Amino acid sequence: MNEVIDLLLRHRSIRKFTSEPVTAEQRTAILRAAQAASTSSNMQAYSVIHVTDQVLKDQLAELAGGQAYVSECPLFLVWCADLHRFAAAAGRHTDALITGNAEHFIIATVDAALAAQNAAVAAESLGLGVVYIGGLRNKPAEVSELLGLPQLVYPVFGMCIGMPDQEPLLRPRLPLEAVYHENRYTDNPVAIDVYDETIRDYMDRRTGGKADTTWSKEMAAKTQRPRKHMKAFLQGQGFEIE
Repeated sequence: MNEVIDLLLRHRSIRKFTSEPVTAEQRTAILRAAQAASTSSNMQAYSVIHVTDQVLKDQLAELAGGQAYVSECPLFLVWCADLHRFAAAAGRHTDALITGNAEHFIIATVDAALAAQNAAVAAESLGLGVVYIGGLRNKPAEVSELLGLPQLVYPVFGMCIGMPDQEPLLRPRLPLEAVYHENRYTDNPVAIDVYDETIRDYMDRRTGGKADTTWSKEMAAKTQRPRKHMKAFLQGQGFEIE
């Protein structure tokens, strides 16, 4: 083990922050760390928007499902998959139509996620806490309008950053046997059984006995809450999503 691995293993989502601001120096360090992330073919197909306007933060909090910590956190970033800049750069040397095809869509989304995870780890190394806000994808068109996103750009998720004002339990992860395979993919239903009981115990402790659920039940519930408007929105933004 080393300090980096220990930091990664201590990750928790923080949803309550003190009023202590994130300094400009810390913000710059976090963003520089994000830029150092791996990127496919050096495309760097992402952008990050720092939302400082409180009214705008409040609007985004509402669009994300009423998540108050978006309004309250000292630093709120929106990570975007960005093929607009890629198209502008390529357009200097070709007349070919630049589209958001499936490969480019994946590249941009992965690039944004890799950069954001670097930022999260950097923030945690500074003693700050973070939480991802995937709820922005519930209302992608409205979020994009508020942020002035051009064609070929979409909001992948937000990120709240600040000094933690809570000590939540570590959320258990799946057993390693459930996600690790050698040479060929193998099903491991026993690992799900084990994890279901782990999550049942975790939720019981987290809620003081108010919640009785399992991981597989939570996953089943998610299949009933699709983000209905995402496909149409992406197509409207110029991504070739079938």
